[in-house]
Amino acid sequence: MSRLSRRAFTVAAVASLVTARGAAAAARGAAAGETRGMAAAEMRGMWLACVANRDWPSRPGLTASAQRAELCALLDTAVRRRLNTVFFQVRPAADALWPSPYEPWSQYLTGVQGRDPGWDPLGTAVTEAHARGLQLHAWFNPYRIALHTDVSRLAARHPAREHPDWVVAYGGKLYYNPGLPEVRAFVEDAILDAVRRYPVDGVHFDDYFYPYPVAGEDFDDADAYEEYGDDFPSRADWRRDNIDLLVRETASRVRQTRPAARFGISPFGVWRNAGTDPRGSDTRAGVQTYDDLYADTRTWVRSGWLDYICPQLYWLAQPLDQQVPANYSVLVPWWSEVAKGTRTLLYIGEALYKAGDPAQPAAWQDPAELARHLTLADAHPEVRGHVFFAAKDVAEDRIGAMARVVADHYQRPAKAPR
Repeated sequence: MSRLSRRAFTVAAVASLVTARGAAAAARGAAAGETRGMAAAEMRGMWLACVANRDWPSRPGLTASAQRAELCALLDTAVRRRLNTVFFQVRPAADALWPSPYEPWSQYLTGVQGRDPGWDPLGTAVTEAHARGLQLHAWFNPYRIALHTDVSRLAARHPAREHPDWVVAYGGKLYYNPGLPEVRAFVEDAILDAVRRYPVDGVHFDDYFYPYPVAGEDFDDADAYEEYGDDFPSRADWRRDNIDLLVRETASRVRQTRPAARFGISPFGVWRNAGTDPRGSDTRAGVQTYDDLYADTRTWVRSGWLDYICPQLYWLAQPLDQQVPANYSVLVPWWSEVAKGTRTLLYIGEALYKAGDPAQPAAWQDPAELARHLTLADAHPEVRGHVFFAAKDVAEDRIGAMARVVADHYQRPAKAPR
């Protein structure tokens, strides 16, 4: 199909969705008790990533006042874009952006892991977000320790140095071994410390469980499997059970510790391809979370373990007959069917970072592409909102894609679903 005919398809498809979108929005508005001046409740979020200083702080070693000013500026950006929730990465790599008794201060603050930055970023973020009417979800990466393999570079009293048997080097990085019960207990304890201390509105995991596969390497958990895997027919089943336990136990402990907080996960967007499993999506993705990350995301939703799920659907919305590895137009209805009839709210993760990136296909150079994604999703009442990756891109908005989303979809403010 030519580029012109694909564009014609997209325009026609979007036009055909207008009526459905209006009906779905009206139904949601009535159900949510839409009030004068406010749109129906929906998630309008952005991720604020700290790993490798991706979004914040702009570089390590800034003064406390400069870091605080940058953080508040990003929160102000969220308000200006009529967003209502910030997913703040507070444990990017077995470290902490609060005074944790379990793990060292993050190196992304001062440049030196374990060095006190002289202020409390998570505590400040919660206070400042709430002052602006924003929700603040604390975002934790469960198992990543470092973006290198040199344990000696970690802080002197880092748990990974004190427990080297917990650590697996893989793909040029260090990870905690998810197959060890003591690791799972430690990770949960470290997370729950923040949940106890601060009135966070949510607890959030991203897509990293077992690491993404690296060609020619094996994740060395053979000893743990030998000790704990007898009840499972395969190592893959045992690994999935390890992640299931983390998810179920964290959900339970969050609800016990802070009942008002919501627990959710933003996985890679393909559970399984239909060619692997007839329940899977009509995709041909090279990664499947069930098989490669050992994350059975579909079961988490269908079993009601999560308050919300936010699959990262970072692909273009293309005609359904296009032979592409993954397609936003396919995955939104697939995830809608998964969430239908469950207690788990469905949000969609959006690839704002791709808009205007010259390395991306031509469609990502169109400022309207992302707004069309939201129009397509509006035809599915199970979709209760969107989260944009990431904060720096929301602020810079290099080709106006975020501004177009606001103009087309966020003309009135909205509260997040509860």
